[in-house]
Amino acid sequence: MDKLMTVQKNGSSANQDRFQDFPAWSSWIDTMFSRELPALMMSNFNTGMTLPKVNIREVTDAYFVDMAVPGMRKEDFQIDLDNHVLSISSEISQEENNQEEIYTRREFGYASFKRTFTLPESIEEAKIQATYVDGILRVQLPKKEEAKQKPPRTITIS
Repeated sequence: MDKLMTVQKNGSSANQDRFQDFPAWSSWIDTMFSRELPALMMSNFNTGMTLPKVNIREVTDAYFVDMAVPGMRKEDFQIDLDNHVLSISSEISQEENNQEEIYTRREFGYASFKRTFTLPESIEEAKIQATYVDGILRVQLPKKEEAKQKPPRTITIS
């Protein structure tokens, strides 16, 4: 038996429920963001670790690169300087082989990241220092003497 439907005078169907099979926009967006998409956008594609957040600030005589990397040890970091490029990387591998444990899902055990920063020529490379305290890796990049901001002075006219 054919399905009856209302037809308008111009011949088009007047079926108001033609979009009933589509989910509401809000539930569609919720579904999209509850899946893997945010993890794909925010993660380092080579590893299971997201790239650490970084603050870079300047003071009169130095720059500071502060990186949020909680739960690590200072031995976990590799900091290199090559041709004015500062590289901060880490690779952590947890290799426990316990035959009694069977993982249903394992999201940690190996993680790595690498961040690189091109430094200005005004950095005194021989004096770069790094510290790691309370989950913050801080790299101090001292400025060369000629690059430091000088206090304003008054020039007298002769």
